Amino acid sequence: MWTAQFFGFEEPNRFMTSGGLGTMGYGLPAVVGVQTAHRDALVVDTAGDAPILMNIQELSTAVQHGLPVKVFILNNQYMGMVRQWQQLLHGNRLSNSYTESLPDSVKLADAYGAVGMQCSKPGDLDDAIAEMISTDRPVIFDCRVANLTNCFPMIPSSKAHNEMLLPDEANDEAIASSFPTKANFSSDQGERI
Repeated sequence: MWTAQFFGFEEPNRFMTSGGLGTMGYGLPAVVGVQTAHRDALVVDTAGDAPILMNIQELSTAVQHGLPVKVFILNNQYMGMVRQWQQLLHGNRLSNSYTESLPDSVKLADAYGAVGMQCSKPGDLDDAIAEMISTDRPVIFDCRVANLTNCFPMIPSSKAHNEMLLPDEANDEAIASSFPTKANFSSDQGERI
């Protein structure tokens, strides 16, 4: 979702996305397929730290077939979109969306025979990205980012596109009003959680 909002594509057919439909783990298999079809193209998966682990075994496919895919991980140590839903729509009741035990991405890349890189300082990012792009092998790039940054717009469950939450609307009052109250239900519907 960050790529969709902030990356400027100069030509059509340059962006593959799950469309924000909650398909965690989509990115790595997708870039392996795109890189297979376009051997000479720069193909980058912008992923979160949790989704990449769902299909990390596909890195072995990239290494085996010499596909120089780039996996750019925005590492906030959370399942970011899951945490955001829990924070904004479920009273900040966090459940299993944070982990302190993520593997070291640089070592993980090395274990697969790929190149591992890490960056945590904004001033080093441009040079590190240039190095990632110039590497002619699969790369896992672990980019450490702020833990609690939210991604907007966001459409709450059962709401229409014109009822999406924007950053300035994501406050307690707006969030509370986006959910039905007991008074909104007729007696035949009963109470709902």
